[in-house]
Amino acid sequence: MLLKTFGWSFAVTVAGLALAGVLWGWQGLAIVGILSILEVSLSFDNAVINAGILRKMNAFWQKIFLTVGILIAVFGMRVVFPVVIVAITAKLGPIEAVNLAIHDKAQYEELVTSAHPAIAAFGGVFLLMIFLDFIFEERDYKWLSWIEKPLAKLGKLDTLSVIITLVVLMVSAMTVATEAAHGAGDKSATVLLSGVAGLITYLVVAGVSGYFEDKLEDEDEESEEPAAAPAKKGNGAVVGLAGKAAFFMFLYLEVIDASFSFDGVISAFAITNDIFEMALGLGIGAMYIRSLTVFLVRKGTLDDYVYLEHGAHYAIGALAVILLVTIKYEIPEVVTGLVGVALIGLSFASSVIRNRREGKPGDSSGAQSEVASGV
Repeated sequence: MLLKTFGWSFAVTVAGLALAGVLWGWQGLAIVGILSILEVSLSFDNAVINAGILRKMNAFWQKIFLTVGILIAVFGMRVVFPVVIVAITAKLGPIEAVNLAIHDKAQYEELVTSAHPAIAAFGGVFLLMIFLDFIFEERDYKWLSWIEKPLAKLGKLDTLSVIITLVVLMVSAMTVATEAAHGAGDKSATVLLSGVAGLITYLVVAGVSGYFEDKLEDEDEESEEPAAAPAKKGNGAVVGLAGKAAFFMFLYLEVIDASFSFDGVISAFAITNDIFEMALGLGIGAMYIRSLTVFLVRKGTLDDYVYLEHGAHYAIGALAVILLVTIKYEIPEVVTGLVGVALIGLSFASSVIRNRREGKPGDSSGAQSEVASGV
């Protein structure tokens, strides 16, 4: 099971590190290795969130997530995205931006860094919406019930997540954005525009995927034969979404991955400004996040440890706040990584305690029908 799920990740790691050693020597090999670890540490909560969504999808779309999805994650977000940001920020053509990334690495790094307020606002707002929609939803399992019970009652107001997000965005624009980091000056307008773009992106992608998912469920209820035959995976988790519902859910997954990758790409410049070292190191890390996502789905881990999704979503909320704060203040990457790992670790420990209290090694008996994905 382990080798089957992580086999490609192991192979890519060996090949990637060997290539780094050949091209850049021991120093390049070390940089690529560090970037890989950085990506995994910053995106572990991403794997848990992805698993909550991926377990709804059938085997075909799970394979698409591992193939097409990893190409988008590695080449799209780790190579193309920074170049596009530079092209837009500096008003350069694509070829000029690529030449800049290859031949003038210092200027390339400076341009990407100067675009950080826009990137942080977009990603921070998108991730904040994911967290708020989770925390305001009525759930069968509650981790921090003293917080989650009253918030679930407030969540009956459908627009509450949007209202809070817009308030947070406005406060960010009027405070941290007025004097952005690295001498960028007043970025209030940029932060507002990018934040609204992040909010619109979330509402469109999440709304469309949710619409098709609900439509598929309605069709299943009306028909004797389900529209999408469910497939059993791991501890009995049902993953059956197909067609349009699965396609838009896949797009939603990719946008989530993009939002999580923002801090990784920006943080990587603290280690190297070589676009190829960055892509190789972050790409290896992204492979492990993909494999870990599938592993969690196939093992039914989220059904057995019911608070893991809670911990991951709290980590998302923390990351959203951190991204917005970094518009003005620099926060060490180790802090970002440790916050996510600590929250997920605490939620895992709480799940273990719960299972032992109930005399169960896991809790998969009814979780797939009772526990929502949280997105």
